[in-house]
Amino acid sequence: MFPTDFLKTVPKTPGVYMMLDKQSRVLYVGKAKNLKNRLTSYTRFSGTDHNKTTVMLTHVRKVDTLLTNTEKEALLLEASLIKKHKPKYNILLRDDKNYPLIKVTIQDEWPRVHMTRRRKEDGAKYFGPYSSSSSMWATLRLLANMFPLRKCKGSRVHPRNRPCLNLQMGKCLGPCVGIAEPSHYMDQVNKVIMVLEGKNRSLVRELKEEMKKAAEKLLFERAAELRDQISALSRTLEKQIIASSHFRNQDVFGYKKQGTSVAIALIFVREGVITGSRTFFINDPVEADTTILSQALGQYYGIKNTPVKEILLPFHIDDETILMEHFSELLGAAVSLNVPQRGDKVQLLQMANSNAAHVFDEKEKKERSWQGLSASMENLLHLNHIPNHIECLDISNTSGKQAVGSLVCFKRGEAAKAMFRHYRIKTVSGPDDYAMMKEVLERRLRRGIEENNLPDLFVVDGGRGQLGIALHVADMLGIREDLDWIGIAKDKNTIGEKLYKPGRKNPILLKGHNPVLLYLMHIRDESHRFGVTFHRRLRAKASIASDLDKIPGIGKDRKEKLLKHLGSVKRIRNASINDLKAVPGIGSNTASTIHNYFRK
Repeated sequence: MFPTDFLKTVPKTPGVYMMLDKQSRVLYVGKAKNLKNRLTSYTRFSGTDHNKTTVMLTHVRKVDTLLTNTEKEALLLEASLIKKHKPKYNILLRDDKNYPLIKVTIQDEWPRVHMTRRRKEDGAKYFGPYSSSSSMWATLRLLANMFPLRKCKGSRVHPRNRPCLNLQMGKCLGPCVGIAEPSHYMDQVNKVIMVLEGKNRSLVRELKEEMKKAAEKLLFERAAELRDQISALSRTLEKQIIASSHFRNQDVFGYKKQGTSVAIALIFVREGVITGSRTFFINDPVEADTTILSQALGQYYGIKNTPVKEILLPFHIDDETILMEHFSELLGAAVSLNVPQRGDKVQLLQMANSNAAHVFDEKEKKERSWQGLSASMENLLHLNHIPNHIECLDISNTSGKQAVGSLVCFKRGEAAKAMFRHYRIKTVSGPDDYAMMKEVLERRLRRGIEENNLPDLFVVDGGRGQLGIALHVADMLGIREDLDWIGIAKDKNTIGEKLYKPGRKNPILLKGHNPVLLYLMHIRDESHRFGVTFHRRLRAKASIASDLDKIPGIGKDRKEKLLKHLGSVKRIRNASINDLKAVPGIGSNTASTIHNYFRK
């Protein structure tokens, strides 16, 4: 029940409040211009028993308050606390898909351009996300052909006696062999950034001016190079969708509410050209539409995503003035939040709203697809439960060493990566896969019983033997009938798969193109991939330890610095004394010790 005693001491000032449950977990973070009035309103709230706010208030046992001097401070503190605690009843802005990004490592001495799927606070510039991976790769190919930056991996360029093939093909300026001029190299990097920021027209103007100057100085090879870059950029401009006759930078937000869920779409317009989009899905939020969109903007814009000068919205939102002030500080220029009524801007807004509505269409399509697949699984595999929650276990080891169990989880046809788990084997020594499987299954299922989150279907990677081990553990824990069990193993006589089910003498054989078999194979292969990737990391760690840990004077801190600075044990082994001395924390004596150790 929502507590009321604390209200006597709550002041009528701006601030932030956190609602906590009996385990002191943060359920909800909110802000208010007047804390006392806002919190008192919860005591008068009346809604149906199934209303999400009603349900939340029944779990609140304590409310903490943090006072601020201004509403703006409250807004920023609220966003920070939501990001930190990820409360169950707040909106959390997550991409509807895991879109790829393009990363420019401007923090490196010789930056490079490559694809990534994860943003890090490492000083690099990130562009995207790209809703189409093919368009992202096309952009990378264009940049590689136009601007000859290095392709080699790692943050540092290691000196080479002979350059790689990229230099000979004119696709690299050759920093590794010392022939690249830093100023010219960084000029190419800045032009890459202009392309990725959508400033193609500005870049074309710059390149034309450079070409004219090169021709006047009789630098015809340079002029020809610039001519080719202008031609490539012009072809790209022809393919781009023109959003308006002006050349402004705009972010356009679309909004669609269906039932209790909300979809938000964002369209990027750079210099009048649509350069990309993103979508977000929020399931059953407790706030009003004006608050939801306001919080979404507050969460989206920050250090990673700098606002643009004009942001178009489908309706007016809470805290518009405060947000404009905050975004203007982030950008270093005036930012406006506009709700357009006519012209090109309304058409852009309609496009963004259509994209938001399309999120629901896609989810409905996926749901229909899953319902058909799950019905087929129930029928073909004779299951007792609808397989909405499926888990699969894989064991990876090398002759019993670095043994690890890998568990993957799929819900309603999609990977639930937050529930993927690695298990280090604790009780088994030597290559005994059955004993390892028994240990991991027992650990997973015991916890599942305690937390009431057992799967509907458990898939075992293996045949009758592995399935027998799983059923033995289930019998021991008394949950055999609580879920369905399937073993999947490759048929030695054919290229197909066999499915083993408890109580059935012969395996279930499905045709190779059957959607049920393909789905189960996908789950099994994902568990194998997840396990092998982790197992390789363990082997690599063991290999690193066996080399560096034997060197006198090299502890954990110095080992980490060496690997971070030089990139790998191989590079440490081949490094000169001067290279080693360049590593922070490595003096002349230590550098000589490392160098001499590997030379022996």
